[in-house]
Amino acid sequence: MALFKLGKVVATPAALQQCMDHGIEPISLLERHAGGDWGNLSAEDVAENVHSVQHDLRIFSTYHIGSEKVWVITEADRSSTCLLLPSEY
Repeated sequence: MALFKLGKVVATPAALQQCMDHGIEPISLLERHAGGDWGNLSAEDVAENVHSVQHDLRIFSTYHIGSEKVWVITEADRSSTCLLLPSEY
C-alpha cells in the first residue's frame, strides 16, 4: 500500500539501463519507495523519510543495483518522482 502519491514518474535512460542490465523492473523500485521500503538508507535517513511523508517534504530512496545505486526521489509537492543515478543529480 502506497504511503504517498508519486505524481508524474520520470526516469533517466541510465537508471533504466542499470535496472534492465540487472533484471530489475523499475516499477518494483517505485512500489518499494511508495510503500516505505527506502532501500539502503541509514536509520537517520529513514527517520527523515518518515517525517517527510507526514509533513509533505521530499522523499528519497536509494537501491543498490549491481555496482551502482539508483536513486528514487519524490518531490515535496508530490508532483513527480524521478529514478536516476547519483552521478546524474
